[in-house]
Amino acid sequence: MNNNVKSPAVDESAYVAKDVERGQIKASSGELSRVLQSRHMQMIAMCGAVGSGLFVGSGSALYTGGPGSLLLGFGLVGVLLLFTMQALGEMAVIFPVEGGYFQYIVRFLDPAWGFALGWDYALGYLITLPVEITAVGITLQYWPGAANVNIGVWIAVFYVVLAVIQTFGVRGYAEVEFTLAIVKICAIVGFIILGIIIDCGGVPTQHTGYIGAKYWHNPGAFRNGFKGFCSVFVAAAFSFAGTELVGLAAAECANPAKAVPKACKQVFWRIVVIYLVSLFIVGLIVPSNSTYLLAAHGNATKYSPFVGAIKSAGIRALPSIFNAVITLSVLSVANSVTYGSSRLLHALAMQGMAPKILSRVDSKGRPIWSIFLCFAFGLLAFINEAVEGSTIFAWMLALAGLSNFFTWGSICAAHLRFRRAWGVQGRATKQLPYRATIIGSWIGLVLSILCILATFYVALFPLEGKPNAEVFFQWFLAAPFILVLYVGWVLFTRRWRIGVSSKEMDIQSGLREDVLLLNSDDQEYHGMKAILNSMLHALI
Repeated sequence: MNNNVKSPAVDESAYVAKDVERGQIKASSGELSRVLQSRHMQMIAMCGAVGSGLFVGSGSALYTGGPGSLLLGFGLVGVLLLFTMQALGEMAVIFPVEGGYFQYIVRFLDPAWGFALGWDYALGYLITLPVEITAVGITLQYWPGAANVNIGVWIAVFYVVLAVIQTFGVRGYAEVEFTLAIVKICAIVGFIILGIIIDCGGVPTQHTGYIGAKYWHNPGAFRNGFKGFCSVFVAAAFSFAGTELVGLAAAECANPAKAVPKACKQVFWRIVVIYLVSLFIVGLIVPSNSTYLLAAHGNATKYSPFVGAIKSAGIRALPSIFNAVITLSVLSVANSVTYGSSRLLHALAMQGMAPKILSRVDSKGRPIWSIFLCFAFGLLAFINEAVEGSTIFAWMLALAGLSNFFTWGSICAAHLRFRRAWGVQGRATKQLPYRATIIGSWIGLVLSILCILATFYVALFPLEGKPNAEVFFQWFLAAPFILVLYVGWVLFTRRWRIGVSSKEMDIQSGLREDVLLLNSDDQEYHGMKAILNSMLHALI
């Protein structure tokens, strides 16, 4: 923000970046380590958050919407995420600041909106951690021997495993994610090949013979009409959640100018190969009216459509192997949410939006008190030992249920506002080393709004029957919660103005001047050419 312009009755340090060096906000006790390499960033973007949302949650989406709705719904959310990551990549290259997308929303949209989304998203991460720790234990119960062990034992074991990973700082997180991402990619590619063989009737032990597109005709490509299609969006959002961690990781990347664009471009392959192709195969070989898909939600891996497809082919050992992959994937997600929540809490504290103690960084570059808070929430995993444990978690997760769509839409909106301010303050678009298209951000913003409206529709008129208040708030509680946080911050700071004007917007703090292009002959595209150029940008 312009230093000569100040809003009345508000401390600018609450929403404008503090002292920076090459985009790095410094804390008094240290700074985050810049050790992430390009290979880490690419794998985090490619497979970092692939877990039970894809392997298990897609089953319930297949049952409610059918294979056509499943593919179309995931495809639309994939397009939304593709444009979101392009916008995020442009800002992260020149502003690799702590907090990533949270910082951009605060600085380029509105401080109160950034506060509300930041805390809602952080809460979502904090609650997801104990859920995923419990999930690892549940996946182990697939095997009879492990099922005889009290789940509390498995919770304790994997709680310690995650704590050990965090002792190695961001490098420990990155190396674990890099290794597990390779495992997930190999498993998914292997499943796609096996799925094609099953569909062609090439497995000697399968009783179905040649399947082809039979299940797309009977029971059909679309189930439950438009309502069934709308219900897919929530499952898709949960499956894609975490891709934006690249924006947080940029602050700890050794060379964000090169690594971030490569990572953002990997999102295209993640969407097409890992999600759309694998789900298309699932829709071919698993009938959408299979009753076991009713239980395919949360962490019930034995009802995973991936595992079910392999079982139906009569292959004995492979279901256990794929369940092991799901177990490792859930552990990967737990590792990712630990990283994401600790860095987001640290960024909130740096902006004066959380207790100052959470901003402290130790000599090894770890936001130590933020990590402690994350693991304090991790202990909530033991609540699952209680009879009402699952109900408690369901309501806690409902507080952050829509945060993905709100965050992705806000990233696109922040990019639009940033581009406006960049021009108003005398900067040339051709200076930007990595450029997303404006129309792409508009498409991402519109798709985010449509997904929220679709979720509202399904929450108000559920598939199960008549409108129900409990069902509605479990789907849509995040919206009023975010509104309460927004109003609370406005009242606390007494900053009554909505948004930040283009002339006052802070586009200087954290700016990497050394990566800006002084001269560029690159052509600007508009309209359909802009969309095609953005798609090409995702590939090359």
